Amino acid sequence: MTIENSNFLTVLRPGLMMTVQDRGRHGLLRFGVSRSGPMDPAAFAVANALVGNGDDAAALEFAYVGGTFSVARPVRIAITGGDVEMRIGDTKVKAWESHRLLAGQVVTIGGMRDAVWGYVAISGGIDIVPVLGAKATHLRTAIGGLEGRVLAEGDMLPLAEGGTGLPRRLTAIWRRPRGPIRVVPGPQADHFDQGEWDRFLGLPFSVSNKRDRMAMMLDGPVVSAAKGHDIVSDGTLSGSIQVPGSGHPLVLMADRQTTGGYPKIATVASVDLPRLAQMPRGTAFRFARISQDAAEALLIAERRALRQVMGELEAL
Repeated sequence: MTIENSNFLTVLRPGLMMTVQDRGRHGLLRFGVSRSGPMDPAAFAVANALVGNGDDAAALEFAYVGGTFSVARPVRIAITGGDVEMRIGDTKVKAWESHRLLAGQVVTIGGMRDAVWGYVAISGGIDIVPVLGAKATHLRTAIGGLEGRVLAEGDMLPLAEGGTGLPRRLTAIWRRPRGPIRVVPGPQADHFDQGEWDRFLGLPFSVSNKRDRMAMMLDGPVVSAAKGHDIVSDGTLSGSIQVPGSGHPLVLMADRQTTGGYPKIATVASVDLPRLAQMPRGTAFRFARISQDAAEALLIAERRALRQVMGELEAL
């Protein structure tokens, strides 16, 4: 990549699975192009708000460990997603707040303590060329982001113009509800008899180590489809819970395939999908069945609460 000016971020040590993401691609499912975008849209939006970016700015997403970076001009930087140690030079600073990062200073982001996916927002945002209307990286098809791949040591990412301004923090802690992961039945709910539904809703599952941006496999009870585990391929959504022949459910995530041939017992409510994505390996949970109307109402309420939180940022 050719850098024509000094307005860039340098990756000194990349975080795990670190990619450029924005809000993702919309309206292209019929062409086989999934949305991509952040695994935790709310944490992504808060990071951008803390540095004064619009919600369409591109930022960095990582899994587990954040890495080390420097910038060639003064910026504001914010890390969100979970509880993580962050240092500017030798000075420890807080996540979920924005901080001034001067030219040549090094920021180090440690390991996530209570979550999986973290976000690094820089004032101005990552200034790369959109592909199919978005800057989001889709790793399986190698489109978007920086050459469609995870970031590597020495990568230099151009930054859009953005002021440093005053660092900001949340006036209220952004917390998600605890409790079961709520699901809407279907679209192949009738492939599973009442006994299997009782197992699916009544017994605990846990997050396995088989996970990426495409899907998460669950450990726990085996779920059998009375009508078989093969269907004519149909559309999938983020949150679709496929049940393959192994009986171990797969929850589809941001980089999912757009069609699939396994029956889908249910779909994770959009309000709870990021909470599931952020669960560390081995976390146990249960599913709870709700209606589509209830799922929509919960998502609307969360978005309203998030807008209020982001509208009440205070200067440090």
